[in-house]
Amino acid sequence: MPGESPLNMMQPRPVPRRRAAGGGRPAPARRRIWPVVLPVCIVVALAAGWCGLWYYAAGVADREMAAWIQREAAAGRVYSCGSQSIGGFPFRLAFDCTTVAAALNSVQPPLTINAKAVTLAAEVYRPTLLVADIASPLTVASPGEPTSFAANWSRGELSVRGLPPELKAASAAFDQPHLDRVTGGAATALFTADHAELQGRIVGGSANDNPVIDALIRFAAATAPTLHPALAAPTQGEIDAVFYGFKDLTPKPWPVRFREMHDAGGKIEITRLRLAQSDAIVVGTGTLTVNANGKLDGLIRVAIAGLDRIIPKLGVERLIGRGVDRLGGGSGQAQQGLSALERLMPGLSGVVRDSANAGIIDNLNKMGQPTEIDKKPAVLLPLNFSDGLVSLGMVPLGEVPPLF
Repeated sequence: MPGESPLNMMQPRPVPRRRAAGGGRPAPARRRIWPVVLPVCIVVALAAGWCGLWYYAAGVADREMAAWIQREAAAGRVYSCGSQSIGGFPFRLAFDCTTVAAALNSVQPPLTINAKAVTLAAEVYRPTLLVADIASPLTVASPGEPTSFAANWSRGELSVRGLPPELKAASAAFDQPHLDRVTGGAATALFTADHAELQGRIVGGSANDNPVIDALIRFAAATAPTLHPALAAPTQGEIDAVFYGFKDLTPKPWPVRFREMHDAGGKIEITRLRLAQSDAIVVGTGTLTVNANGKLDGLIRVAIAGLDRIIPKLGVERLIGRGVDRLGGGSGQAQQGLSALERLMPGLSGVVRDSANAGIIDNLNKMGQPTEIDKKPAVLLPLNFSDGLVSLGMVPLGEVPPLF
């Protein structure tokens, strides 16, 4: 065009915008809506699919639970709920059971167990982990009899990893547990703690073929005065043991399992033992076996810090009392023997007890090897198990009942 530079002539010409009919403003460009609608449709489809999957999984879980209850009932273990429901949508499957009852007719003697409520839950994206929240109280009794044991806690949880029958691990944890023996309506505390837990996992074999089980018990501020006087003071503890020789993990009485262990030449390997009180610490490792009589044999090497605090708690006065009573022609009752010393001379039983404790502590210190625990002086000693009889060095501590 005249007057236009060559450079301007080389530029592309702009395309004129189409005007609306009638000569008005240009018509706006038509917007595409599929970039907005398609994601919304995908989200709706996924949500609908997830809802369908959850309800399908809930139906399967309900049928599997009913089938499991029927199988257990056929095996002599009858479970029932006062009311039950399935919930947890959208990410969990939760089976709620209130007023729980279990009749264990397959054990001897038969037992009935009642609990306030149980909730079984599994994540939809992690179905091999089942977690159960248990509400206390829990009671145990013989059928038709009053309650024999009662347990309470502030929080109780059980978990199982793996799918039946190939279970991989299980655990139980309780906060502020309290276990009582109930006799004639009166309760006697058997065990209390701030926290207690038990963990078990298969570290060799499988649930159905010679499983090797690693079991860990851990507790904090625990007391069990009826189990042993040394456990009357709050105790922190951790015991890790590996069990070899079990045939499988199908439901069966524990005496049968320990007989299987003996027949298979199995053992119990204590890989870690630690008990700590405010004034003493005990650590140790060792191996135990089950003999033909169902009793424990073996040796645990223990290191003790605060031996002078531990020995008086081991009940030496009971041994002295029994010996004195036997010398007097009695049946070996500890209290009768100590009473005889008191009758002979007031205060004599205390003098004999203190002298015996001092002599035992001195002999054990000479017998053991010096070592350290947490930078505290300690002595290393053998804890012997011989046909169920337990002794620390030359000091008899008691007897473990037969395991079968």
